[in-house]
Amino acid sequence: MSKVEAFLSLDEEQEIVNAILEAEKNTSGEIRVHIEASAKIDHFSRAQQVFHFLKMDNTKDENGVLLYVAVVDKKFVIYGDKGIDKAVPRGFWDDTKNIISKHFKKGNFKQGIVEGVLKAGKELEAHFPWNHNDTNELSDAISKG
Repeated sequence: MSKVEAFLSLDEEQEIVNAILEAEKNTSGEIRVHIEASAKIDHFSRAQQVFHFLKMDNTKDENGVLLYVAVVDKKFVIYGDKGIDKAVPRGFWDDTKNIISKHFKKGNFKQGIVEGVLKAGKELEAHFPWNHNDTNELSDAISKG
């Protein structure tokens, strides 16, 4: 079993998907989680590549958020699209990053991702509220590389 496959159980993955569904209930923002073994390049650049590969830069309001995790490297990146960058203040993702980091340092990877996703949804809600015309533009499934 690869390190990516062993990182989370199927039940833990489902809990993360459920957190994404919950987080997106009150925002038009789109949240994805991507897990892979190693970035092979700097992690921010790799998160950008994955963001584009997953077509997250094609949302109507440019409000997609990727939580990228490199398991072997023990690194993660929160990457938001242009619409988010234009709408939010500097340091917007700091609280979300700190929640994830706190859990990851203790080895609680699933809990870190779940709480990070839920916090991201709350943060996005203020700037990108859900309205009745919203559709889920991106898959909620965890992607793996």
